[in-house]
Amino acid sequence: MDHAHLQQAAKDHLWMHFTQHSRYATEDVPVIVRGEGAYIYDAQGRRYLDGLGGLFVNQLGHGREDIAEAAAAQARQLAFHPLWSYAHPTAIELAERLAHLAPGDLNRVFFTSGGGEAVESAWKLAKNYFKLVGKPMKHKVISRNVAYHGTPHGALSITGLPGLKAQFEPLVPSTFRVPNTNIYRAEEITHGLHDGSDPEAFGRWAADQIEVAILNEGADTVAAVFLEPVQNAGGCFPPPPGYWQRVREICDRHDVLLVSDEVICAYGRLGEMFGATRFDYLPDIITSAKGLTSGYAPMGAMIATDRLMAPFLEKGEMFAHGYTFAGHPVAAAVALKNLEIFETEGVLEHVRETAPAFRATLERLLDLPMVGDVRGDGFFYGIELVKDKATKESLSDEECERVLHGFLSKELYAAGLYCRADDRGDPVIQLSPPLVIGQAEFDEIERILRDVITRAYALL
Repeated sequence: MDHAHLQQAAKDHLWMHFTQHSRYATEDVPVIVRGEGAYIYDAQGRRYLDGLGGLFVNQLGHGREDIAEAAAAQARQLAFHPLWSYAHPTAIELAERLAHLAPGDLNRVFFTSGGGEAVESAWKLAKNYFKLVGKPMKHKVISRNVAYHGTPHGALSITGLPGLKAQFEPLVPSTFRVPNTNIYRAEEITHGLHDGSDPEAFGRWAADQIEVAILNEGADTVAAVFLEPVQNAGGCFPPPPGYWQRVREICDRHDVLLVSDEVICAYGRLGEMFGATRFDYLPDIITSAKGLTSGYAPMGAMIATDRLMAPFLEKGEMFAHGYTFAGHPVAAAVALKNLEIFETEGVLEHVRETAPAFRATLERLLDLPMVGDVRGDGFFYGIELVKDKATKESLSDEECERVLHGFLSKELYAAGLYCRADDRGDPVIQLSPPLVIGQAEFDEIERILRDVITRAYALL
């Protein structure tokens, strides 16, 4: 198709996700046609640094022939077969590889088509498991404010973003929210109890709110706690020191499963294969997707402990749940090649070695009056934008629409940086670039952000 045809066909037929289509009534739809390394190119030939890794997905960069060839080779041999009572070699090999990479005895791998399905599967597993071990009332789930866990009805119910949920009510009942770990807003979150100057004390308080919620609901009714290693929505909230260890103690005390939602944080994003390893805790379930294949094929995985699998090994029992394309042979072959490259090219080591420089480069932006906070871990960062640094006053709804979405988001893209300007919570710019970039790309990101944020501040 030529450009005019592409535009008209997109506007007439393509229903894009999380998109206000009215914005394209008088504007072109951005059309990305190819990628190479850390860069993507649009239909007009313009180049953009992929500062978001697609959508927190692309770990190894675009256009890798070795991954494409692995997919093609598998498609020629066996393009598809489901995992419903049958298996195929690539799914078996990948399950074994993930079991070896996951911490502790998380040895049981249940494949899905993506992250939302992995979260959905984890909640169903938690409820099913407790019924089988004689605790049928344990079905409730606790998650954090502002946290995003997916779009299926169960995963959306766990999500802590009311604005994404209201239009789909009624959702699945029995989900409850606790405070998140945004230390920049600690005073507001704790109603003045903590100001963020003692991160460990704030982390202890935040973790203890999980126990308060468990006790309020009754421990005999709570099945699981869903938490991300670094919370995405709201702009990358890292855990304070000791937070995860305290959460693990609380879950153990009340026989509540700890689900580490690593759809974004797994597979190198934080410099380790899993976020649980990065922050030294052992969950009962890990949900993952995105970076598992670096986006070269859709795939997710729920990884569970041997204890959770045990009741399903009894005669006559099964986990009556699954997806047609879960464990797809081609996707599994892509994931295996992706993980192989992690080892042969030292990707985790590269992230660990260069992450301090990435942070330092982004922190140069703190001299701008609109940049209130730079936070994150590894290659995963959020930059919070404020109207007044002294008071931490945030942007109003009108200013978010006019400045964040109406100006800043478009200008970043026009300047050659694809990233995310988001106001689900406080207004932030989110960055999650391919794990293969270095100082030259760090500087490019900082230069573009500095220019555009400076111009955006003048519009407040």
